[in-house]
Amino acid sequence: MKRREFVAGLAGAVAWPLAVPAQQMEGARRIGILLPASADDSDFQTRVGAFLQGLALLGWTIGRNMRVDIRWASSNAASIRRHAADLAALAPDVILAHGASTIGPMLDATRVVPIVFPVVSDPVAAGYVNTLALPGGNVTGFMQFEFSLSGKWVELLKQIAPGVTRAAVLRDAAQGSGTSQFAVIQALAPSLNIEVTPVNVHDADDIARAVEAFARSTNGGLVVTGGARPGLHRDLIVTLAARHRLPAVYYERFFVAAGGLIAYGPDYVDQYRRAAGYVDRILRGEKPGELPVLAPSKYELTINLKTAAALGLTVPPSLLARADEVIE
Repeated sequence: MKRREFVAGLAGAVAWPLAVPAQQMEGARRIGILLPASADDSDFQTRVGAFLQGLALLGWTIGRNMRVDIRWASSNAASIRRHAADLAALAPDVILAHGASTIGPMLDATRVVPIVFPVVSDPVAAGYVNTLALPGGNVTGFMQFEFSLSGKWVELLKQIAPGVTRAAVLRDAAQGSGTSQFAVIQALAPSLNIEVTPVNVHDADDIARAVEAFARSTNGGLVVTGGARPGLHRDLIVTLAARHRLPAVYYERFFVAAGGLIAYGPDYVDQYRRAAGYVDRILRGEKPGELPVLAPSKYELTINLKTAAALGLTVPPSLLARADEVIE
């Protein structure tokens, strides 16, 4: 937590527009940032802080040789499209854009400005890049996870809630990665004596109906896979899991910070820091189409003990010992 608080503080200190003499900014490189979150989102504040910290370590300083234009677009699709067009019109030297919900609109707005994503589930299937090794166009960055990771979620569900014999797997129906993640889970589940059911995530009403119907039978749990739509409906999904007393495993820490039970996924703070390295290389002349899309290098396990207690679960000591963060 201390590391996150420090980086979040750094974001608040340097990420917003500064009053800088015009002559001092002459020749400065311009970086745009598009985020599907509100400006008070502490997780995204921390990630932006890590990104700016990474740039600072590489010699880029706001007000001296760099200016940053941040657009907090929230999760509203129309708002994201509007801010994407706005950033493209500024013609920055490079744009950092988080996830599929922003990359698509950004590509609709520009095929010229280099774009770096710190997080995307399956950039090849989505059509953002030609291949992982050689992206080709104006986009590159970092994958959300390798699909083999998906099996880990159902394993964790069984470890933290041994009585679970049924699991609803919430997946983003708009992304092919949702199908790929479910395939891995489906292959592993029988060995854990768990029957899995795919639930396509569309809108809030669909999610509520599907979870409510699933919860009518006993011994159930949830696995929430990666994608833009599960993230968009984070608070609803966490609320439904609590209401129906369903142990749930998530793909990202911010679900657990919002009251979810357990999450295992890439360290997004690290991914943003690594994205700074790609932005630096582009600013120094390299082409995004020649920079390979990279897999995560760090993963984190987060557990919410308060939520476990509310569900009547005792977290195994072995699982607690492996956790990178425990929320009490």
